[in-house]
Amino acid sequence: MKAGRLLFDENLSPRLPTALSDTFPGSTHVRVVGLKGASDQTIWEFALKAGFTIVTKDDDFKSLSLLRGAPPKVVWLLVGNTSTAEIQQCLLRYFSTIESFIAEPTTSLLILRKS
Repeated sequence: MKAGRLLFDENLSPRLPTALSDTFPGSTHVRVVGLKGASDQTIWEFALKAGFTIVTKDDDFKSLSLLRGAPPKVVWLLVGNTSTAEIQQCLLRYFSTIESFIAEPTTSLLILRKS
């Protein structure tokens, strides 16, 4: 089973899109699309135009999501300082939740916690 395309923010490992390519095909990292060091607004606009869901640990995107609504959608990871492997496992564990969130048209923010 596969879900929508994710855009990983700069605060997450650029290895995540490859590691999760079977589950989240077409996902990418901001560095790969030339947005390293870009403003949150620029990343937001890119995700909006390209149809990505933003995955981040940055609460600025949470604020943008609550202010502007979807699209794009935002998956906010409340996981603290943790390994890339643990973030990968978290995203896999919540796959069906993420898939439902992306498919639902109006909800703009999904908060995931490490369990």
